[in-house]
Amino acid sequence: MFSKIILFLCVIASGTVQAMLVQKQRFTLDSFTTENGQTIAPLNVGWEAYGKLNADKSNVILITHYFSGSSHAAGKYHADDAAPGYWDAIIGPGKAIDTDKFYVISSDTPVNANAFDSNVITTGPATINPATGKRYGLSFPVVTIGDFVEVQKALLDSLGIDKLHAVIGPSMGSFQAIEWAVRYPQQVQRLIPVIGSAYMDTYSAIKLQRWAYPILQDPAWHNGNYYDSGQPLQGLSTALAYITQDALHPDSFNPRYSAISADAGIHQDITALPQAWQQLLAQARLRAEKQDANHILYLVRASQLWRAGMGDNWQHALSRVKAKTLFLPATGDLLLPPQLSKHSAGAMTAAGNKPHYAEIPGSFGHLDGVVGISAVAQQIQAFLN
Repeated sequence: MFSKIILFLCVIASGTVQAMLVQKQRFTLDSFTTENGQTIAPLNVGWEAYGKLNADKSNVILITHYFSGSSHAAGKYHADDAAPGYWDAIIGPGKAIDTDKFYVISSDTPVNANAFDSNVITTGPATINPATGKRYGLSFPVVTIGDFVEVQKALLDSLGIDKLHAVIGPSMGSFQAIEWAVRYPQQVQRLIPVIGSAYMDTYSAIKLQRWAYPILQDPAWHNGNYYDSGQPLQGLSTALAYITQDALHPDSFNPRYSAISADAGIHQDITALPQAWQQLLAQARLRAEKQDANHILYLVRASQLWRAGMGDNWQHALSRVKAKTLFLPATGDLLLPPQLSKHSAGAMTAAGNKPHYAEIPGSFGHLDGVVGISAVAQQIQAFLN
C-alpha cells in the first residue's frame, strides 16, 4: 500500500518459493447505475483469479482490496517481477487460502487509485467519457463501498457464481467484505474483515480529509480539470506521504527515517524541511507517477461514507449477516484501531451472530494487515476449513 516498504516486505514474505503466474482480465458493464442514481457507461474493472473453480462453483473466495491496492493479491505477472501480489504469503497452493482447494477471485475497484498502472483496469475520473470525448474529471459520480460491491456482484454473476465460501479483505477491503455479507447474506458463508470496521466514525472520516486537503489546495488541481496540464504533483505527493505515515506505527516509522535530533538544517533555518519529511515525500512522488489525484479524492469520499448497509443504522444492518465471521484487526493499528473492530464485533454479537476475534501482532501498525498477515495464517486457514 505504501511505497517501497510493501515491495520490500512482500519480497521477504514470499520467500524463495516460485510464485504463481497470473493474468489480469477485463470485466465490462455496458451501463452501471450508482447508488446516487447516476449512470456510468461503460464501466471497466480488472480482475484476477487463482486456483480452479469446482463443478458446482462452491469453492469461491473473494478478496476485496485496500484503499491504494488493486486486484493483484497474489502471484506475479512475469517470473522476473520484483514482488508478488500483496497477500501472496497466504494465497497459493498449500497456503492459508489454499488454491489447491479454493478458486480465489480479486477485482479492481472503480476509481482505483492506480489509474496509470498498466496492470490496473478501472473506470474513474481519469477515464475518457465516451459521451463527451473528454476525461470525466469531477463530472464522475460519487461512488460508495456499496457501488464497489455491486460491480463485484455483476462480475461474479457473469461467471455463474452465486455463492461464496468466504469474502476476505483488508482495510477498505474489509468494508467491502462486510457489505457483501450484509447485502447478500444467503450467498456469503464466511466473512473475514482484516484491519477494518463495519463503520467509519467521524474522527476517522475527518482524519481521511487530511489526505484530500493537499490535493484540493494545490493550484495545479484546477478543480479537477488538470489532465491537459498535468497532475497536481505537489498535492498528490503530500497526500500519499500522509497516507504512508498514517498507516505506519511509530515503532516502524522512526527507524526508517532521519532522526530530528540529528537534522542540522532545521536547527538553523525555520524554512528548512525535516529530512524525514523530504524522504517521505520523495517516496510518495515515485508512487504518484502511477496514481491519479481525483481518484484519491473519490476513494477518500467512499471511505468517509462507509457504514454497513449504507443506511442510517449500521448496527441494525449487521443483523442481516448470516456468515460465520472472524475479525482480524492489527494490535498496533493507529489508522483503524482495534477498538473499531471490537465495536463492530460487539454490534454483530448483539444482533445474534457472535463473531470470532483475534489480533494481528507486529510493529507496522495498519500495515501489519498486509505485510504481517502471515502471523495469523493459521487462524485464517482453520476458519476457512
